Amino acid sequence: MEWLGDHLWAAWLVLAVALGAAEMLSLDLILLMLAVGALVGALVAVAGLPVVLQVLLAAGGATAMLALVRPNLIRRLHSGPELITGHNKLVGQQGVVTEQLSAHTTGRVKVGGEVWSAAPYDETLTIAPGAVVEVFAIRGATAYVHPVGELL
Repeated sequence: MEWLGDHLWAAWLVLAVALGAAEMLSLDLILLMLAVGALVGALVAVAGLPVVLQVLLAAGGATAMLALVRPNLIRRLHSGPELITGHNKLVGQQGVVTEQLSAHTTGRVKVGGEVWSAAPYDETLTIAPGAVVEVFAIRGATAYVHPVGELL
């Protein structure tokens, strides 16, 4: 028992390693934060401070890690690029008119390597074949497009 009193830092270090190893099984980042708290306890023990202070600082370090660091890590791990699937991925892309479009006749555009039935987004427009258009919306199987302005 006297050895433990003289080498309490080693007990804290063993606890930190055990919690770190257990984290490999859970992957929740909770045990890792507790392991950091145990490392704080080990550092305080190395400084020779009383056991009560070691426990309080270790608990405070673990609590601070759980409250301040873990939420940011979880948010960063779970976020990623926004994935747009289906026909919505065509909105904003440019295409070429293959059949004339007007408010009264649905034409065709080639967008993203596919041919879509299309209508002008602005119903007052007529868009000739060969015009470059941008897809503003897709409703059902019809792409609503608007001509891309040309720079002069």
